Amino acid sequence: MDLYAFPPIAAVLDVAYSLLMGLTDLLEPLAGGASAALAIVLVTLLVRTALIPVGVSQAKAERTRARLAPRLAELQRKHKANPERLQREMMALYAEEGTSPFAGCLPMLVQIPVVGVIYALFILPVIAGHPNDLLTHTLFGVPLGSSLAGSLAAGTATPATIAVFGAIVLLIALVGEVTRRAFRPVAAAGAASASRSSSSASEPGQLPGLASMQNVLGLLQFVTAVVAMFVPLAAAVYLLITVSWTLGQRLVLRRLFPAAPSAPGVPPALPA
Repeated sequence: MDLYAFPPIAAVLDVAYSLLMGLTDLLEPLAGGASAALAIVLVTLLVRTALIPVGVSQAKAERTRARLAPRLAELQRKHKANPERLQREMMALYAEEGTSPFAGCLPMLVQIPVVGVIYALFILPVIAGHPNDLLTHTLFGVPLGSSLAGSLAAGTATPATIAVFGAIVLLIALVGEVTRRAFRPVAAAGAASASRSSSSASEPGQLPGLASMQNVLGLLQFVTAVVAMFVPLAAAVYLLITVSWTLGQRLVLRRLFPAAPSAPGVPPALPA
């Protein structure tokens, strides 16, 4: 079953499509042939701006996890032989702090339908039973409905196609590398000091799986660059703006809500 053909979802898509095409027409005197691409950029920025509260919620949850990391690590050290006791003690700690292991997850789930609708506008050739004319527009002569992988496979790739997609993929990969370097496991330092204070600690000083999870998330940044080669150019532009915005937002929120609060009188360290 095509989820996007479900009448309520199709109706929402059609309204969003009409607004997007209206913005494209409005920008045409200013941007000419690049009006559709500029509309994609503006709509993406508008949606990301509306989702800032989600990012704030996630940043607060990350700071809470970092603050609790040393105590959680100590609980794991003390009760590693008794998983049931460990689970009870961890949940008691979360309750004492007025939080939960899933803090920040619910707001993240809320944004999925919004992002799904917007992304669909950039990949679907047909919306609510009519052609998606957005994909017939071009950026530097490259149709927004074309993909790099598809063009190469069909033998229709032009130098402009390779140049435009190459620039987008390179920029996404660059943003991914900056993101990977800037956001390393933040709970490691706090947990490490707790670990070093106990001679019997067997872990390197961080919650099991935390570093691995962060590394996987870092690698996902590069997966986005690969995805950009296979999706329509409209979606690739959306992905570039999205990852760039996300990086900037996370850097700002890291300053506002440091994941590892400094000692009194010591300014918070900037991300590495």
